[in-house]
Amino acid sequence: MDQITIKDLYNLEETIAGELFAGKTYPWEVLPEIGAFIVKLGNTLDPQEYEKAGENIWIARSAKVAPTASITGPAIIGKEAEIRQGAFIRGNAIVGEGAVVGNSTELKNVVLFNKVQVPHYNYVGDSILGYRAHMGAGSITSNVKSDKTLVVVKGKETKIETGLKKFGAMLGDQVEVGCNSVLNPGTVIGPRSNIYPLSSVRGVIPADHIFKAQDRIVEKQ
Repeated sequence: MDQITIKDLYNLEETIAGELFAGKTYPWEVLPEIGAFIVKLGNTLDPQEYEKAGENIWIARSAKVAPTASITGPAIIGKEAEIRQGAFIRGNAIVGEGAVVGNSTELKNVVLFNKVQVPHYNYVGDSILGYRAHMGAGSITSNVKSDKTLVVVKGKETKIETGLKKFGAMLGDQVEVGCNSVLNPGTVIGPRSNIYPLSSVRGVIPADHIFKAQDRIVEKQ
């Protein structure tokens, strides 16, 4: 069986957004609800720990945000997170505790679990990145198909119509994506798997595997 459910991919104790996933089976089901959830959650956050920094923007007082970063709400920036120079957060973004959003990285409609790193020239849109997931420099999520049709998740034993036009990638906990890789719409990568640099990835990549090429996906030894 393709392991693509929320419980297969994520430790929900490693995100402030655990409630967002309640009652859902697949992680992409939360994508249309991220913005409203942020507004609801943000209004409950302790003002001694989170500063209201603009319309529907909450930033942990322990976070580091560069003066040249651009943040549009709804957004929550978690404790000890680091938003570096030139980062562009376009809205509907939850940045987890201890996460790093780097130079020229762009986020839109995403949940980054705790300790996620997207530190160098990344685009992450309509995606969920699990605990300690890391995207190498220049790697991106492609979130719209070239023919603009709705995204389908395709695994060895699975074909699921998502009903979504915009759907980037679901990265499980501790996934490592190599530099300058493209994660095509509807990509799901299981926990602890690695993607070689310069890869073009699509479909479902099992947990604990190494993606060398689309026809060379090998189990970790």
